[in-house]
Amino acid sequence: MKHVSCALTIAGTDPTGGAGVQADLKTFQELKSYGMSVVTSVVAQNTTGVKDVHHLTPEFIQRQLQVVSEDMPIHAVKTGMIANKAMMEEIRDWLKTSKTPYVMDPVMVAQSGDPLVEKEEQRYLKEQLLPEAALVTPNLPETETLLGERVNTEDDMQKAAVRIVEELGAKASLVKGGHLEGRAIDFLYDGRQLHVFEAERIDSENTHGTGCTYSAAITAYLSQGFDLLTAVGRAKHFVTEAIRHPLHLGKGNGPTNHFAVREEVERT
Repeated sequence: MKHVSCALTIAGTDPTGGAGVQADLKTFQELKSYGMSVVTSVVAQNTTGVKDVHHLTPEFIQRQLQVVSEDMPIHAVKTGMIANKAMMEEIRDWLKTSKTPYVMDPVMVAQSGDPLVEKEEQRYLKEQLLPEAALVTPNLPETETLLGERVNTEDDMQKAAVRIVEELGAKASLVKGGHLEGRAIDFLYDGRQLHVFEAERIDSENTHGTGCTYSAAITAYLSQGFDLLTAVGRAKHFVTEAIRHPLHLGKGNGPTNHFAVREEVERT
């Protein structure tokens, strides 16, 4: 019988398919992991922004987690949008009973810079949920929210990656430099040393869902048994190609191209 690698996303939706649960499932599929999902919030959004949101009850989120985990193998899990403390409590309790590698995409700040969760929820995520993570993948605004200070340079990013592990308790952290100018550079601190992942910076307005896609790709590779360094390196390539070959969809910040790596293979 063929072994099937299974990855679970716990996140909100995006009806355009560019971010959230839909982007995660597309990424899992493209990278040959069987994708599963637990929905936290149903979001009415498109490439121009969030228009409305409906949060599922913590009890129903817990029920989803229960039924999927009692029936299906889960080899890696990621979280995206978790809107409130009650949801976070249910997810934390489930993670504590799971031995599955956990990737946290700490979705706390919108692309506009507006906070997506309140101060109390930010504190709970940082103090209670983040220490459960095998890897946390903040962008620069999220890094600043986690640490309470500005991150303006590559040196700041390196220090922040270390602090997220040594002070906040994550097993590893990947601080992403997409909001800086210059090189598209990310720093991974695995609890022992810093690793650098660099790619060409691509000037594109089609970057909707890049954070979801990047963390989902890491999760897919971890579900397949790759070590963290390899998983991040491969995921960095996947998201870079997804930005490099845009689909030009939508009237705003368009989605990345989840087909890009497949198309790259077909071109060679």
